[in-house]
Amino acid sequence: MRARKPTGAKASGRMEANWRKVERRQWWLSVSSIVLSLVLTLGIFLLAISLFKFEFNPYGALDKDVLVDALVGLVLLFDVYVVFHQVQIYRVRKQMAEHEELFKLISENAADLIAVVSVDGTRAYNSPSYEKVLGYSPEELQRTSAFEQIHPEDRAKVIEAADEAKRTGRGRRVEYRIRHKHGNWITLESTASVVRNSQGKIEKLVIVNRDITERKQLEEQLRLSQKIEAIGRLSGGIAHDFNNLLGVIIGYTEALQKRLKPEDPSREAIDEIQRAGKRAASLTQQLLAFSRKQVLAPSILDMNEIAREVEKMLGRLIGEHIELTLVLSDSLGKVKADRTQIEQVIMNLAVNARDAMPQGGKLTIETADFEWEEANPARPRYLTPGSYVLLKVTDTGSGMSPKVQAHIFEPFFTTKEKGKGTGLGLATVYGVIKQSGGYILVESEVGRGTTFEVYLPRVAGATESPHSPRLSAKPDRKSQATVLVVEDEASLLKLTRNVLQGAGYTVLEAADAIQALDIAKRTQSAIDLLLTDVIMPGMSGCALADALADSRKEMRVLFMSGYTDGEIATQGVLNPGTSILHKPFTQEELLHRVEEALNAAAEKSERPLDMVRR
Repeated sequence: MRARKPTGAKASGRMEANWRKVERRQWWLSVSSIVLSLVLTLGIFLLAISLFKFEFNPYGALDKDVLVDALVGLVLLFDVYVVFHQVQIYRVRKQMAEHEELFKLISENAADLIAVVSVDGTRAYNSPSYEKVLGYSPEELQRTSAFEQIHPEDRAKVIEAADEAKRTGRGRRVEYRIRHKHGNWITLESTASVVRNSQGKIEKLVIVNRDITERKQLEEQLRLSQKIEAIGRLSGGIAHDFNNLLGVIIGYTEALQKRLKPEDPSREAIDEIQRAGKRAASLTQQLLAFSRKQVLAPSILDMNEIAREVEKMLGRLIGEHIELTLVLSDSLGKVKADRTQIEQVIMNLAVNARDAMPQGGKLTIETADFEWEEANPARPRYLTPGSYVLLKVTDTGSGMSPKVQAHIFEPFFTTKEKGKGTGLGLATVYGVIKQSGGYILVESEVGRGTTFEVYLPRVAGATESPHSPRLSAKPDRKSQATVLVVEDEASLLKLTRNVLQGAGYTVLEAADAIQALDIAKRTQSAIDLLLTDVIMPGMSGCALADALADSRKEMRVLFMSGYTDGEIATQGVLNPGTSILHKPFTQEELLHRVEEALNAAAEKSERPLDMVRR
């Protein structure tokens, strides 16, 4: 709570002075009315005696007509005074009505909650906004103390602030939670000022509360977004570097596997190393999904179709002890996203629900069209109004506390036992949904289950079938093809060179784009394919391809990267026609993609570099 501004104190002082002036005027009118009434009564009494008791004439020789005239004059004077008095009373009442109307106008239309409480906490007044914001009627509030609805954890600091205001006459700002009539908690920001009596003692507190629940939610969302963004940048960078290292590990284990016979004692160890490398590659892909730096191939999708397809796998995944129910809308709009990644989202949410129901339960997957309108009070401020397709996944599991909910989308955060989860499932979901332009909301209570709501923008158009890249069965140009390999990771560059040379290609190698330009300038023969990393120190792979476009019109381009950036994948989305070889890759994948690029269709081979300058 904090003291009111001086301007408010001056305005309050002026109003008090005006009221005192009105009170003095009314007091003067009342006293004068009493005095005049007594005088008139006495005059009438004396005149009556002189008129009807002739033996008593206190006025001596005064004519009776004069006395009658005087009596009539007094009556007229009294009438004039009564009129004057009523006019003054009307003016006073009008002023009082205007002040009351002004007070009513302010109190009934103010968004803030205004309360007057006594020093012992008894409510003297609550503005109508209390019922609008908190749901309590004035009668319900009168039956409770000023501190009863305050959250138990915040009650002490509110009482302390009130005591400080009573003691010092100055308040301070306090933020606290108060219970809504429906049971949820509202966050209020409170300021207060004191009201003193004529002796200068504090007898009341005027408290102004403002609902800052939405502001606190936005602040929390901003903090969470900044935190996740920072973790995402770190995770994306680590995943990119790890992909290079894993590419080397997987590549050399494949080379060893080809040299060792299955019965060789060392073969088992090599196989285990390769399997571990592939599992690590899967983890890095999840990190890239969370950091929103993976490459997506979006197409127009029917969410109902995907849900039905995933249902076939979920039965085995979640177990027979969990009842799976699909509630799909008959007329559902389309979304544009990566089919594989949306399937992964549903799978991850289902696995999360399964782990929350070890003793069994019910898992419900729903789809529906949803309109988020600007005026919808339930819409989070960060969620853009518009048309969406809703995917809702609900379980009847153990639920989550607010503290746990604040961390569920962070990578490696898990409530499971050690060794029973990577902590990347929900982080992957978050990254995929955000990269697809959507939103994910969670609602959960301990013991009451959890609901995840995924909102993806609704689009027009027909459903597209998933694209499957064509792989060449047999290389038919390797004896003639020259490949310029550009990779800043020396060990991966060496491995790539050895694999391509072993397959019969002529290989030119460069550690960066500058060296590649120099090699291309000095090479008189044709360069059939540029195989380049996307992100390198100095010049990027895309910039290198553009620099060689004019002098090497016949050259195809195949990018390789742990993730894509810039012109290759705007916002991480794969543009049609752009060839990307994802790290880490196996020898077979490398050879297939190289041969695929060399054997591109005629309509693409005529202008091979156009695909990267979009």
